[in-house]
Amino acid sequence: MGPLTGDVLLVFVKEPRPGAVKSRLAAAIGPDRAARVYQAIAEEAIRRTAPRGDEFQRLLVFSPPEARERIAEWLPGEALAEQSEGDIGERMARAFEESFARGARRVVLVGSDVPALSREDVMEAIESLDDQDVVIGPAADGGYYLLALKRADPGLFQGIEWSTPHVLSATLDRAVRLGRSVRVLRTLADVDTGEDLAADWRRIAPLLPEELRHEVAVRIGRADG
Repeated sequence: MGPLTGDVLLVFVKEPRPGAVKSRLAAAIGPDRAARVYQAIAEEAIRRTAPRGDEFQRLLVFSPPEARERIAEWLPGEALAEQSEGDIGERMARAFEESFARGARRVVLVGSDVPALSREDVMEAIESLDDQDVVIGPAADGGYYLLALKRADPGLFQGIEWSTPHVLSATLDRAVRLGRSVRVLRTLADVDTGEDLAADWRRIAPLLPEELRHEVAVRIGRADG
């Protein structure tokens, strides 16, 4: 990660490799289809969060580290940075710390499995940091899809039981205990399970190639497409 200036958007992405992404979704539709669905959703999130002009810098923070060449081939022209080791909390905390250490003014971190995420959500988060310490975008499953900070705040990531329905509530509790002011954005759905995919099928189906769309629709009970 090189020098940064101004406001920065970090998008956490994974290499869309079968068996390495979306294990719960893979249980419903198979690992190859799950990887391809994730790839399509990630591409949509990346497209929808592209900055206009110099609104913010964007970095795709990827895993695993050895996938740099494959990520660059998948998403050409994007600025890339490796995710650190550790659980998701440790990786997010380190990404914030490194961004501020390299000159970022305000930093927004988002996931890549929320197809409704938009540039407008990113801009709202950035602008909210003018008078708030923390901005958070709740996910429908009890986690969050967006976190925005104006300084590194490692305490926000401590004592959280990750990958549970309590991540959002625990993080909000941590923020209160640390004396941080918080702005909560709109709730959006991420796609982790077959049920999530079925619930947001009308949005996701057009992102998929026809053959894949049909195969997935059958497996999630949306054979009408």
